[in-house]
Amino acid sequence: MGIDPNILAPEGWHAALAALEWQMDLGVTEITGEDPVDRYALPDSLKPAVRAPAPAATEVPLDAVSSARAAAAAAPTLEALRDALTAFELCELKRGAKSTVFADGNPKARVLILGEAPGRDEDLEGRPFVGSAGQLLDRMFAAIGLSRTSPDPATAIYVTNVMPWRPPQNRDPTPEEIAMMRPFVERHIELADPALIVVMGNTPCQCLLDTKGILRLRGTWAQALGRPVLPMTHPAYLLRNPAAKREAWADLLALKGRLG
Repeated sequence: MGIDPNILAPEGWHAALAALEWQMDLGVTEITGEDPVDRYALPDSLKPAVRAPAPAATEVPLDAVSSARAAAAAAPTLEALRDALTAFELCELKRGAKSTVFADGNPKARVLILGEAPGRDEDLEGRPFVGSAGQLLDRMFAAIGLSRTSPDPATAIYVTNVMPWRPPQNRDPTPEEIAMMRPFVERHIELADPALIVVMGNTPCQCLLDTKGILRLRGTWAQALGRPVLPMTHPAYLLRNPAAKREAWADLLALKGRLG
């Protein structure tokens, strides 16, 4: 059906507008057609879509913790453990990280320092504790005669983290992520075989000691994996709370005394 050309003319347009105004004056509120309209019927665009049934699963999803435990146990050396961790694909944090941050320092050191997770600087450089918190850590342990660059195991430290990949916006790792990485951490400690462990922050406390509350735990010796464990506040916390450095110094002296 075509459009009446008279309506498109100026006089036709004004006539149509006058007719509409006349109907509105009569109280017309809506236009009715020749056929009845079912107001309760939904248009096709609003009808719920019929979802196709999901295809049947062909494989049982891998259990991430069991897979991590198997991969870690199969690593006979620290180098092999690094390779196994780099190849591990079941942790979502890896997808957003630039680097797999494994460890730094002397792997034969008597003291192993276990931190939380890489930050921006660590993710870019691929080494743990290299940012401002890492620089403070180096100064802290240098004050009691320990260094990550020392070739002598008696005066060296070996540093690593629970999480090898940086969490988004430096958020705390979730309990599930910590549980996934725990087999790698335990194997790492077993292969490095330190005399004692320093856990810095809540994440390593949860990983090795199954508890949190670093401000309550710090300075009190514990045991994990058959080794003495000393909880300490993380250097990043000390940068935000300089008054806590007094307690950190007391913890360092306790560590020095334990080493003899």
